[in-house]
Amino acid sequence: LTVTPWPIVAENCPANLVEAAKDSWDQALALGEKHGFRNAQVSAIAPTGTIGLLMDCDTTGVEPDYALVKFKKLAGGGYFKIINGSVPPALRSLGYSEAAIGEIETFALGHGTLKGAPALSYESLAAKGIPTAALDKAEGALKTAISLESCFAPYVLGPEAFAAVGVPESTWSLQGFSLLRHLGYSEAAIDEAELFACGTMGVEGAPGLQAGHEAVFDTATPSGKRGTRAISWQAHISMMAAVQPFVSGAISKTINMPNTATYEDVKGAYMLAWRSMLKSIALYRDGSKLSQPLSALAPGADVIADSIVALQTGQYGEDEEEVPAVQEAPRRPSGSAEPELPGLPSSPRGIRRALPNRRAGYTQKVHLAGHSIFVRTGEYEDGTLGEIFLDMHKEGAAFRSILNSFAISVSLGLQYGVPLENYVDAFTFSRFEPNGMVQGHDYIKMSTSVLDFIFRDLAISYLGRRELGQVKPEDLEATGTQNKRPATTASLSHGFEAGKASLVQADAPARPSIAAPASNAMAKPKESARNARFKGYEGDPCPVCGHLTLVRNGTCLKCETCGSTTGCS
Repeated sequence: LTVTPWPIVAENCPANLVEAAKDSWDQALALGEKHGFRNAQVSAIAPTGTIGLLMDCDTTGVEPDYALVKFKKLAGGGYFKIINGSVPPALRSLGYSEAAIGEIETFALGHGTLKGAPALSYESLAAKGIPTAALDKAEGALKTAISLESCFAPYVLGPEAFAAVGVPESTWSLQGFSLLRHLGYSEAAIDEAELFACGTMGVEGAPGLQAGHEAVFDTATPSGKRGTRAISWQAHISMMAAVQPFVSGAISKTINMPNTATYEDVKGAYMLAWRSMLKSIALYRDGSKLSQPLSALAPGADVIADSIVALQTGQYGEDEEEVPAVQEAPRRPSGSAEPELPGLPSSPRGIRRALPNRRAGYTQKVHLAGHSIFVRTGEYEDGTLGEIFLDMHKEGAAFRSILNSFAISVSLGLQYGVPLENYVDAFTFSRFEPNGMVQGHDYIKMSTSVLDFIFRDLAISYLGRRELGQVKPEDLEATGTQNKRPATTASLSHGFEAGKASLVQADAPARPSIAAPASNAMAKPKESARNARFKGYEGDPCPVCGHLTLVRNGTCLKCETCGSTTGCS
């Protein structure tokens, strides 16, 4: 096979880069002639999303733009606005005049100011008492704004602006507070001013745009609040199929699917890619994860927009990594009795599911760094967790009261339908005193805090999350320890089932067990480390969580269980 390389124009390339390219290919040829060639790729289309963004590219190869106006989530928190700059040149190529291009651009991006806006304008806001300095801050925020409301958030205007119009901190710090609505502006006035200042973020319905030209500006998702058009996933695959014969490797590109995509759509995409002889594909359904790098304001995406605004205004906690799409629960009239619907398979949001008067559960006592901890649970008839009780009897009254109040709040959340998984993900690996060695628990031997132990124990007992324990059930079976503790040998899927199984095994006659020699006990850690290395881990325990799941991360180690590192970021 003879491959004719593309010539390098030395005049258009730095001399050192030309020499380095020649040297690298000379070395590749020499090594190949000596050792042979295998699995070699001449060309491939690599992922260039971030690189293309840094190079100010509107699109990256066969990847269509996500939307004409999109918002990219930053690793350190927050969003920034990305505007496609190819729309004006495309309109010029289609023969539009500069005046028509200006109207379409204003329709999509707005005027970028509230001066001269209808109803809600810069002048009317100044007349209501907002200082000029605060209005200038809001004007500056309009250039990268997601919505008009976000420009009047406390972190933009400053507390002094709210004080000038007589709004106390106890009011503007409430979740969902809107300064514009507080000043008397209607929703229609706010929407009209937002279109004037921020635009529709799309070109569909723009004045002067000729019929048939909308397809030129189609993107992977509908662009703007008035957008309805989008490139179908079949078109994504067809474009890749047209390029694949010219690429010896694979094509790195995301096939974007709408949120309404079904299982059959995904199945059909893989089948069509296989029939098109593509070497690889990557699918993503919009909204399938709580956090995604790019978001766009499309019809029905008001929840996403509100979540972004909430993140920017600080209405979610600083430790919250992802923006949840929360729908407000229906409010009951004041003074009405709290509805309880016992026997429901799941508790709808806003409706409390009552526990039975006589309920099963278990009590777990452990010693954490010398402190006694008691965990007691209450369960529904189906064995799911409904409440917890916590006690550390040797601690002071204040600490015990806070711990009891925390248990009540968690119990209320469980009864109102908050999944136990959310609590486990939120509180495991939290670190504060007391922490350290755990005595009295079969599976958990190390904990970083009291809350860390509590939710590890609940996750193991009710969710089957055995990876959160340092000791696995099969380890107890191998050493014969499980026969000595019949209360923990039952299934860990539900605490209620564990309790019933423990009663059965407690009544059964004890079976004789052969004591393992001391040499086997000493060889157990070595065997665990050897098994860990066989699975690809280093075999050393993590200094934070104690799991044998350390993997090489540069010159340091990273734990795949808790994410901590031994020095590298």
